Amino acid sequence: MTAPVLSVGILVADIFVPPIARLPESGELVSTDDFLVQAGGCAANTAIVLGRLGVPATVVGRVGDDLFGDLVEQYLEARSIGTSGVLRTPGSGTSKTVALSVVGDDRRFFHTFGANGALTAEDIPRAALEESEVVYVGGYLVLPALRQAELAERFRLARASGTRVVLDVVVPTDRDDLSLDDVRELLPLADYFLPNEDEARMLTGETDPRAQAGRILEAGARTVIIKRGGGGAYVRSEAEAFELPAPPIDAVEPSGAGDAFAAGLIVGLLEGWSLERSARYASVIGASACRALGCYAGTFTRDEADAYLAAHPEWAHEAGAA
Repeated sequence: MTAPVLSVGILVADIFVPPIARLPESGELVSTDDFLVQAGGCAANTAIVLGRLGVPATVVGRVGDDLFGDLVEQYLEARSIGTSGVLRTPGSGTSKTVALSVVGDDRRFFHTFGANGALTAEDIPRAALEESEVVYVGGYLVLPALRQAELAERFRLARASGTRVVLDVVVPTDRDDLSLDDVRELLPLADYFLPNEDEARMLTGETDPRAQAGRILEAGARTVIIKRGGGGAYVRSEAEAFELPAPPIDAVEPSGAGDAFAAGLIVGLLEGWSLERSARYASVIGASACRALGCYAGTFTRDEADAYLAAHPEWAHEAGAA
């Protein structure tokens, strides 16, 4: 039986070092609490959060033919996430990230891109596209073999079968030539486009979220949600536009918040909720990812989300367009 959600994109073996008071001096050994080692990347993160919210998902992505590839697959399977779309790439290592947190300072990352560089649109199974209710693609723009024209064809197949499309991006840090042309063919085929504020700035040249959303809609998007971290979110479609503040939460670190936001939005799509209710729920789930070390250990389960909304009724009810 096909899972209702197909989660496509980056797969990583994540290694999180617990927060330390300071960086070690040259040659110095610093002792910490145990490292957190888990599957990560947008495809895995979104699928895992969906699972916590009671929604089955199947992952599509690439790992290397190595021990870290085994870790990613086994980690997902242990959480009842479909791995039939996880492909091995001989000759490439599985992507890995080491995240280092220093108290009072921003995080530092060490990353190897690995097998993610081989992911193509043809790796997304046609049958799964046609049978799923929602296909989520994350990490577009940073995946070099996932080309726009070929991905657009996959989106057309999905839409022809009534499958809804959610598109997220990761902007390469070494590129300063990005523009809306890099997503223009995909925007009309995606039901929801979810860049963060920095990504939207790099695509549009605009610094204000309202102007960013306006430019993206002019380029053909149906609905765009600009994720603003602690600043909340700005949502715009042809019919409505509104801002949402960030939900109150005791934050530890923000890794995975954007992927959790996408998972919360997908729950709203599957439930048939309005755009505002879905965006509010997505904001709450995204914020909950910040409660613990790692990308999803702190994310709410469905019951926990319901309890949070009951305790914060301002987030459970629509306020109307703004």
